[in-house]
Amino acid sequence: MRNVVIAQTSVVTSVGTDMDTTFQSFLNSIPGIIKNDRYSTKNYRSDYAALIKEIETPENRSSLLNLTDLIIKQLNDIPEDSLLLASTAQGCVDLFEKNEKNQCPINKLSLPSGIPNYIAEKLNLQDKGMNINSACASPTIAIIKGTQMIKSKRADSVLIFCADIVSEFVFSGFSSLNAISDKPTRPFDIKRDGMSLGEGGAAILLMDEELARKNSINYNTSIAGFGIASDATHITAPAPDGCGLIIAIRNALKTAKITPDNIGAINTHGTGTIYNDSMEIEALSTVFQDITIPGNSIKGSIGHTMGGAGGIEAAIGTLMLKERILPGTHGFSDPEKGAENLISKDNVSFDKEYLLSTNSGFAGTNAALVLKRINC
Repeated sequence: MRNVVIAQTSVVTSVGTDMDTTFQSFLNSIPGIIKNDRYSTKNYRSDYAALIKEIETPENRSSLLNLTDLIIKQLNDIPEDSLLLASTAQGCVDLFEKNEKNQCPINKLSLPSGIPNYIAEKLNLQDKGMNINSACASPTIAIIKGTQMIKSKRADSVLIFCADIVSEFVFSGFSSLNAISDKPTRPFDIKRDGMSLGEGGAAILLMDEELARKNSINYNTSIAGFGIASDATHITAPAPDGCGLIIAIRNALKTAKITPDNIGAINTHGTGTIYNDSMEIEALSTVFQDITIPGNSIKGSIGHTMGGAGGIEAAIGTLMLKERILPGTHGFSDPEKGAENLISKDNVSFDKEYLLSTNSGFAGTNAALVLKRINC
């Protein structure tokens, strides 16, 4: 069966508008969560979000389009016959807000299909693409689907694009759920009380390894394993016992043909909410038992980027593997019970060649990737 590699990556976050800057910001524990001055937050639970000033836009255009432009302009030539999978949980939702204020007409970019169509036109792709929306597990599921397409010879390369913005609509929604903290988020900390929303995104070009080698593409990471599972417990809350995430991780290990002790580091979902972090601790403790493996959450630095999260984490995961270092968790200081030997506030070196990355979303969706270091 075909081996799938990550041939190109591009990342934009609140702490960096490219891969290297973002990664160095994580290593240096630079915070990207700031006071939200984009709109009034006086009626909401928090003043904080991880915003990207460079994407703020005139009132007749979506900020998501500016974010998309920043992400795709960093890419080298993309094969025209690449399939396209997008992942945005909210899309150009800010256009609806502007329409309500009579500042912007609703157009086709407001639809979920708008972003993949926009990208396909920008990059001259033959495939107009589709948008995968499975809440905050969407980008990881898109990567898995793209990997399966290449392995089954339905495509030689697949471009994954994932991004979201912090519109007032989204901010107010999470505030009404009491899911956001009135301080910058503190993943896995015993005093955590909610997430911080963030905006950002990534592009990942998946490719058949033989084709990548034939085209002299430098790559250092393959998609070794993957798993998806739903716990079907609640529309917004995860199953307390982590049953869905446990299945997803075990399936990822199984498809990678490895055992838990082969994993060198874990990039968790780590949103900073009471329920998510407790569920992840339970799931990881069940899967790894007495095996001590360093874990982290980058959401303490850049917030929860929703439809961008898993893509950013997979892209940055290629640098974690290349440099053999797991960035520390910003905002984490006093461990929740069970996180003492799992989550680190400091950078941790690791030598093993496999990295586990997990994501979970509303309606009980869970997804896991096993990335493998190769050629370095």
